[in-house]
Amino acid sequence: MSAETDAATRYFDAIAAALSGLDIFMRDDRSPLYQHGIVARIVAEYIGRLESSFSCWRNRLGFMESFRISRAESGFPVFQNVLELENDRRTAAERLAGIPRPDEIRAEMADFILRHKAFPSALQKSMAERLYLEAVKEGEAFGPFTLAQTAKVSVNPKNQRPFYLVHWATFDGTANLPLIYMATVEDSSEEMVAQLVDREGKFNKTVRIPLPVDGLLNPDLAHRFDDFTEKNSAYTLSPATIAVNLDKDFETLHPKQLRRVVLGPFYTAGITEHNSTVADVLSKVRKAENAWLLTWTIQEVYSKAEKPGRRGLFSREQSSQEFYINTDDLVAARQGVSSYEKHALVPHEAYQALYAAGEAEKVFAGYKVHILSKGQVISDV
Repeated sequence: MSAETDAATRYFDAIAAALSGLDIFMRDDRSPLYQHGIVARIVAEYIGRLESSFSCWRNRLGFMESFRISRAESGFPVFQNVLELENDRRTAAERLAGIPRPDEIRAEMADFILRHKAFPSALQKSMAERLYLEAVKEGEAFGPFTLAQTAKVSVNPKNQRPFYLVHWATFDGTANLPLIYMATVEDSSEEMVAQLVDREGKFNKTVRIPLPVDGLLNPDLAHRFDDFTEKNSAYTLSPATIAVNLDKDFETLHPKQLRRVVLGPFYTAGITEHNSTVADVLSKVRKAENAWLLTWTIQEVYSKAEKPGRRGLFSREQSSQEFYINTDDLVAARQGVSSYEKHALVPHEAYQALYAAGEAEKVFAGYKVHILSKGQVISDV
């Protein structure tokens, strides 16, 4: 096994273990996010997409030797890999038609070995490419941008407006980080109020909505909302900026809360280089599959009040949200958020190594630490 192949194997083993551990954490009823059950469920869906992507990329190494990750920054694959995976998804059916079926390839491989007394490398690559394309075609990967879905619909009893919990995701091409967005948005458009709110100002239970619904529930605004989210989901934009832009661009949509989950950075022993202290300690972990550290950040901005709109004889001003930014916390103010949480997930063996080296307190300063041990996640350590 070459050094490059060995490094790739260690990386894929580590990221698979990390995403599996994160999925366990999200589904655990002791998880901080589980108190908002639907939030944990949404994040778990996108973790599943990431797991599918990494499974496909691993298969792709069977016939393509190049695979680059952001070693000095995010620890995730570079954006080009995400674009290539999306392109392969679109062309998979056409390419599969030109590759023999698996049983035919196996028969050819057996015949080649018997006749040439050698290993059929070219046929092995054809088999690897076929398995890869089948997985890409059938699976739901984490693409460059995932269109919004409406996951919840209800009515605000204070103002009798329907509101939606909408989520979408993007893989930021500059930071090489997966980003998950969730927004709670009230809708004051006359058509949706008439359909979704009954005479008592509550949700109209006679309306059957098969959740989740692709796109924003309001059909008149769904395409515009997709365009907006695709243009306003970059990591360089603060949650407050995105929320303000949404508030300005849609007169009848009123964003009350925006949450962004930033997955990463991810640290792997001997591969990533973005923290020398972490790298040095992780390199001493006995089992390579336990020599990793996954971090993520949850950012939130919410509206503390709504400024009513005004209509005059010659001018009009739409209502606007007053978003709360915690200026008492310099980090929150710099991020443009009301609040934030930094989390770290680490295998028990790696945590022990960091602790024994006297580095745990420094490495995890400001983080909520979660330790993965024997298929369970232990928090609040």
